Amino acid sequence: MHPVAQDLPGISSKALAGSMHVRRIPGGAVNAFRRQIWPPQVSAWQFADDGRIPNNPTLPLLIYRNAVALPERDPATAFERVFTANDWPAAWRYGIFTFHHYHSTAHEVLGVYRGNASVQFGGHAGTVLAVGPGDVIVIPAGVGHKALESSPDFSVVGAYPAGSSADLLRGDPSERPRSLLAIAGLPLPVRDPVYGFDGPLGEHWRSRTGDRSGVDHPWDLG
Repeated sequence: MHPVAQDLPGISSKALAGSMHVRRIPGGAVNAFRRQIWPPQVSAWQFADDGRIPNNPTLPLLIYRNAVALPERDPATAFERVFTANDWPAAWRYGIFTFHHYHSTAHEVLGVYRGNASVQFGGHAGTVLAVGPGDVIVIPAGVGHKALESSPDFSVVGAYPAGSSADLLRGDPSERPRSLLAIAGLPLPVRDPVYGFDGPLGEHWRSRTGDRSGVDHPWDLG
């Protein structure tokens, strides 16, 4: 097993985006693709604030196991089409960084299209989960994630809700006041990134917030 990415100290989110393979997604064939989506097998994980990584006190991490049947040729396109069709425009192909990090300005979805990895979610004392091809990981803003090890070919498609832009934070104390405010005020996505309006995101996220775009968080933001 090998790390999926090198630790890149001081990298900016713009530099990060520039270093990834970004594709423009063609518009056709969405209906044909939807026939490759399997019924959801959902696991939900809630993580408490660990003092450095804030996690998300309201929204759980969601894993959809074997959610998408991948074509042998260019399997990443399957995730790119379905994420984009559900208003989570596909943004990049890459791995998962080998340092603890989180995003305060956007929720994130990852679709594993090649290889396998062990990923720690929730910060330094968080849960380690194995992920593989066809799996989808829906990461709420604030939830830490770090690749511990992976196969050499491990790759994911990353996407964010339309109109959002992800920052890249590592849990430095100086980040905390701003990041907590950003997470608390972030609106919920309109659609599940795989299953659309009626997907598991509604059950696990909107039901916990009363479908409000800005939810109250139990942090001290004063």
